[in-house]
Amino acid sequence: MIEPKPAVQPQPSNSAGAKKRRFGGTQAQIRSALKFYKVMAYLTGAMLLLLCAELVARYGFGQYLFAGGTNAVTGQPFGFGFADAEPKGVLGGVNLSVAVLIVHGWMYVVYLISNFRLWTLMRWPFVKMILLALGGVVPFLSFIVEKKFHAEVEAELAANPEAASRY
Repeated sequence: MIEPKPAVQPQPSNSAGAKKRRFGGTQAQIRSALKFYKVMAYLTGAMLLLLCAELVARYGFGQYLFAGGTNAVTGQPFGFGFADAEPKGVLGGVNLSVAVLIVHGWMYVVYLISNFRLWTLMRWPFVKMILLALGGVVPFLSFIVEKKFHAEVEAELAANPEAASRY
């Protein structure tokens, strides 16, 4: 018969009295999540800056970014550039302003998935998840938050190399 063991194993206490850091995955899993988060933070941050520029063009100057179509005033083919939003300056073609909105929206969803993955593996408090999520909606914040949390993860992994083994 197998003897039952307690769920919490007694840990040998070290001389400093420091508590062993517990992660939700192995070092390889955490580093993979960190790399995925870093890529998504930069991509989402860049798309957010592009979105802000598009919104300034739309609401500040009344212009949309178009590719292709026909100039509504002259009837000539329209290549690539800005055109009036109201009245419609381009007929047909691809409205790249709307494409930027859609791409950033979906990219933000993937960014949130990367945030959740890193957050759960690191077992951080919920406040850090909120800060990570704000990185995709506040311009330039994703770059700042990514740098801060990347350094924090690396420091925690270096300080607790034995705590990341799981299997």
